[in-house]
Amino acid sequence: MKKIIKSYLFLLILAGVIIILDQYTKNLVRANLNYGEVWTPWEWLMPYARVVHWYNTGVAFGMFQGMGLLFTFLPLVVVILILIFYSRLAGENWWLRVAIGLELGGAIGNLIDRIMIGHVTDFISVGNFAVFNVADASITVGVAVMLIALWQEEKKNSPKSA
Repeated sequence: MKKIIKSYLFLLILAGVIIILDQYTKNLVRANLNYGEVWTPWEWLMPYARVVHWYNTGVAFGMFQGMGLLFTFLPLVVVILILIFYSRLAGENWWLRVAIGLELGGAIGNLIDRIMIGHVTDFISVGNFAVFNVADASITVGVAVMLIALWQEEKKNSPKSA
């Protein structure tokens, strides 16, 4: 029982850190930049990286715009399923625990925006890539870590070929 509590504590702390960082940065952008306004600390950096106040009614990286209602309920279901099945999903694999924590924090961070303001605030703009936020980055990194962890787990458990 202690092991499960410790495992969930790790999940909640990691997700909490992501949520706080995500909401803090989004609030900072909303408080200091008008919608569509762009900022960069150095002019030479503008073509490569900048902060832009942008709205997103779709999912990560601007996909599926206008489907906000669906993407309010879907992450809510994902969050509930993660909380129910976390200990079975992650087991003893530390990297899977990290991945799921990153995904949970990102999902809740964007869910808060959808519920509180009706859209997600995006602000990180790199090159010609879609504008994103801390929650989007967290989900993406979480998926990458999960794929690598599952690949390593499969490699470790597969019989050695001669």
